[in-house]
Amino acid sequence: MDTDVALASVFYETTSFLDYFSDMPDHRQAGKVAYRLDEVLLLALLATLAGAEGFTDIARFGHKKLALLRRFLPFANGTPSHDHLGDIFAALDPAAFRRCFTAWVGGLTGAAPEVIAIDGKTSRRSGRKGGKDAIHMVSAFAARQRLVLAQTKVSDKSNEIVAIPALLDMLAIEGAVVTIDAMGCQRDIARKILEKNADYVLALKGNQGTLRDDVEVFATEQKARGYADTTISVDATVDGDHGRIETRRVIVVHDIGWLRERHAWPGLAGLVIVEANREIDRVSRRETRYYITSSKLQAKELGPIVRDHWSVENGLHWVMDMTFRDDACRIRTNNAPENVVTLKHMAANLGRRKKGKDSLRLALKTAAWDDDYLVKLISK
Repeated sequence: MDTDVALASVFYETTSFLDYFSDMPDHRQAGKVAYRLDEVLLLALLATLAGAEGFTDIARFGHKKLALLRRFLPFANGTPSHDHLGDIFAALDPAAFRRCFTAWVGGLTGAAPEVIAIDGKTSRRSGRKGGKDAIHMVSAFAARQRLVLAQTKVSDKSNEIVAIPALLDMLAIEGAVVTIDAMGCQRDIARKILEKNADYVLALKGNQGTLRDDVEVFATEQKARGYADTTISVDATVDGDHGRIETRRVIVVHDIGWLRERHAWPGLAGLVIVEANREIDRVSRRETRYYITSSKLQAKELGPIVRDHWSVENGLHWVMDMTFRDDACRIRTNNAPENVVTLKHMAANLGRRKKGKDSLRLALKTAAWDDDYLVKLISK
């Protein structure tokens, strides 16, 4: 029987997630395309879930797992070599890939995210000469669902201040609270969040000049007076494990008309003060952090939101480095580094979705050993 006819008669397993990527532009000459784009994306995603760290790994996975791949799509010409994979991902439109990714995640999450943490990460070996020209991606992370919602590359000779509004434009964030570190504490970014019917919690540091100074002077004076001249809410928590004890006191100042008048900050509704004391082996370290917010929530709700922001470090950046070896990745050609980061974000989302009580690391190890479990990760 002719191979194509035999393959056409196979009942393929569900690959509904690929529907979100069906509009991806493919600029290859149609008559010369041996490997369909949906086949390439499926191959790369399954291989990444199974631990592949680069195109050589993905090509080897394809060679060894062709029977598994043909449970989903024809792969009439087998699977591409590592060089061919590199060429395809280098030419793939990263903006279109990001848009399809964002639409896919929107269908994956179901409920709208409550807290969206935005932060950037550099893939250190994606550049040359000691990190020069390494790509820097800014990601939006659903802190409580622990899913990557979207990402965008920071353009050359630009920074996160420019990239964050573009990232926000990709997202439906109505009703959410968006948290960003001090780099994103900008009026235009705050205004963009408000225009999308969301609230912000923005960290204050020295880059905000007189705003940060005024807040610190006010907080110090009011603390000395027991906050007698203003309206506040307070929440305190104590956490401890492995010889570490951390005490946090969150004070939200709700009466800040003076600050709005002096700095004309869009939508400003509150000032958040976090006093943290960390004790490790009887050595204490105290720190006070300041945030501004458009939210009218009380300290009991805003305290966890501030803490949720740091989930992007452990839940995304650490995972990218330790599980997906992002900092060690040497893929550098054209659009390939950016597209591979998006691919890894897809794998992280899928791995988390059905890992049960396992860690993500163990879930992906299992995917490498068990084809049925790997299939389960990408099925509904």
